[in-house]
Formats: sequence, structure tokens, C-alpha cells
Amino acid sequence: MNYEFEKNLEKYAEVIVKVGLNLQSGQKLLIGAPTSYNDGVPLECARLIHLIVKKAYQLGCKLVDVMWGDEELRLIRFQNAPKDSFNEYPKWKLDAEYEICKDGNANLFILGTNPDLLKEEDPKLISEFQKAYYKYNKPVSDLIAKNAMNWTVISASVKSWANKLFPNLPPEERIMELWKRIFDICRITTNDPIVAWNSHLGLLRNRCDYLNKKSYSGLKLVAPGTDLVIDLPKNHVWQGGTEVTLNGIKFIPNIPTEEIFTIPHREKTEGVVSSTKPLFYGGILIEGMTLEFSKGRIIEATAKKGNKVLQDTLKIDEGAQYLGEIALVPHSSPISKSGLLFYNTLIDENASIHIALGRGYKTSIKGGEKMSEKEFQQAGGNSSLIHIDFMIGSGEMNVDGILNDNSIEPIMRKGEFVF
Repeated sequence: MNYEFEKNLEKYAEVIVKVGLNLQSGQKLLIGAPTSYNDGVPLECARLIHLIVKKAYQLGCKLVDVMWGDEELRLIRFQNAPKDSFNEYPKWKLDAEYEICKDGNANLFILGTNPDLLKEEDPKLISEFQKAYYKYNKPVSDLIAKNAMNWTVISASVKSWANKLFPNLPPEERIMELWKRIFDICRITTNDPIVAWNSHLGLLRNRCDYLNKKSYSGLKLVAPGTDLVIDLPKNHVWQGGTEVTLNGIKFIPNIPTEEIFTIPHREKTEGVVSSTKPLFYGGILIEGMTLEFSKGRIIEATAKKGNKVLQDTLKIDEGAQYLGEIALVPHSSPISKSGLLFYNTLIDENASIHIALGRGYKTSIKGGEKMSEKEFQQAGGNSSLIHIDFMIGSGEMNVDGILNDNSIEPIMRKGEFVF
């Protein structure tokens, strides 16, 4: 490994533990990490994990462990398991995660998967698999939704993913090219990434402060293929960048992050919206989505590609047919400027304005983290097993804020903030 790469990997680990997770002395940390039979554990990925573990202990963590996940085992299951068995899930893995998270400890998810892993598999089985995961993961997702612990999702370069993104490069250069892209969009290549992140988080915080003071009653989004009005619940909260756990630890859920977001009113979205980037979901690409809403609910949904998976996803539960998030991202974000589709929603959602099907975050309503599910829904929040972001923004989208007297003010023009 060259010196420049080693330096950036060290800085990446530093940002993850100090800015992303903001690990505290005495905490435990569980890391979910990728591996596969074909790729193994890439040396660079293993090196990153070792750096993270070392730094976590140096910050006073009393236990750090890694839960490896071999995605090739998933493919073997799809190819060989009984077709009626996909409602089963290895619950013990989620139980381990729950035990760590319920006491306010930290959780790090490292994404690095093969985008084409399940491209030849039955979409119905993929939907069954996803439904089982959401069902058994609900206790953990409930903790995440109310920020019961500090958690962060990051990405690491692996061979199969790099091959998908850079097929025209020599094979020996692909993994390092993906690392370079990850470092760039995560602000690691700056002189002092922690200073750069603090500056960026300040910008996101200022945008949230502006919109929270405005307290718009709704948003109007207009672009080719989109004419959508999203009402916002009373006491909604704009968030972005840093969040705070129930016990007061600041953390960043996603690295990278370019969004500010809030919660739509469950029953008050009207109009039509079209996706502007493909959604990579459950190993399948869903492209060319168009959704029509009435009284908050999707009344018609189509996709030019992956339509079967989209339709099955909307049937997971009632809440899957309503929105849980609206997020604003400038078209000039680093991810958008890269011109790449990363086949990784963590990254791709930060290229564009997006909305999410399913569960809303309780922290997006004042006092929401203390609400029961019934109280949350009465306040306008949506409950669901799923939370699936998909991209609707572009350099042609305009966003207006709707005031209580139904007058409007510009928030974004041609994909960029105007304030």
C-alpha cells in the first residue's frame, strides 16, 4: 500500500470514530463488516477495521467486536434453499445487535456489496427475504428511529462493487479507484478532515435552523415528471448532519451526508412524483418510478424496471404506501458532481433530493422520541417496517415552502438552495 492511501485510510478511521460515532469512554462497539467467498476480506477493508478497533479502544471503549457477513451465502440460499423458506431469518444476529444497542452502546455498519449478486434471482423471493428481515429487525429499527444509541453507516471498497463501477479500468486499478472516490466524497482528502466535517456540519445546521424558524406548513416540488405537495406536521423538525442520542451523544448516522430532512404528514401528500435516479434495493435495480399520491397514500405506482419488486414492497404493510421522509440535497453535492451511480443508497441518496417510503423518524417531530406508535401517528408520523429512500431531485427541480396563509416562498431553484 502506498503512503498516500495509508494516510487517507487513517484519516477515514479517525473521522468514523471521532465524528461519525463520537465514541465515548466505557461504550461497547459492534461493527458489521462485509466479506464474501469470492472476494474474501479485502486487505484494505481489513486494515480499516483494525484501525477503527484500535482507535475505539484508545478512546476508552471497553469492548469492540466485528460481525462478519458473507454475502455469497445469501446467493447460495437463493439458488438452493426451499422456495417456501424465505420467511426465515437468522434472528440471533439481530438479537446480538439489539443487546448492544438497547443499552446505548455504539453500532457501525460497513457497506461493501456486490450490486449484481441477486440480479438473476426471483424477485418474489427477494421480496420475501426483505420482508422477513424487516419483521425480525423491527426491535433494532425502533431503537434507531428514536436515536437510542450512536450509530453510523459507512462504505468500504470491495472487488465486486469496484468491478461494477469501473469496468473500463484495468482490473488491478478498480478497488483503489473506488477507495479514492469514497475518500473524496467523505472529505478525507482535505488537509484536516475533522475541521472540514465540522464546517460542513455547520452549513447543514444553518439550513435546518432557517427552515425550522420558517416552520412551513408544507412543501411544493415541481420538475419534469413531478408536481407534488407535501404537507408537514405541526411541530415538525428539520434535521441534518449531526443527531443526538437519548443520552446526549452527538453522532452522524451517515458518512457521507449532504441532506437535511424532515417528516411529511402521513395523510397529506398530493400529486405525482418521478424518480430521477435508479434505486438499488435488495439486489435489484428499480428504475423509472412514477408514484401518484392522494391523501398521503400511493394510489398508483409503476416502474419501468423492477416493477414486481416495487409492487411487492408496497404490500409489506400499510405504512409502506405512505411517506416517512422528505430530504433536500443540492444538485451540486459532491456525490452528484461525481456523475456516478454508486449502486449504494447510503451514497446515492446524497446526490439528490429524495423521499422515503415507509417509517418516519420520531426525532423529526418535537418530543416524538417519547411518543407511542399511536401518538406518533396522531401527530402525523408514519409507522412501517420499511424505510426506503429514492431520488427525485435534479438540476431542474424547484422547491417552495408553503406558509400558513397558503402563500409560497422559494427554498430551492434549479436544484440549489436560494437562502
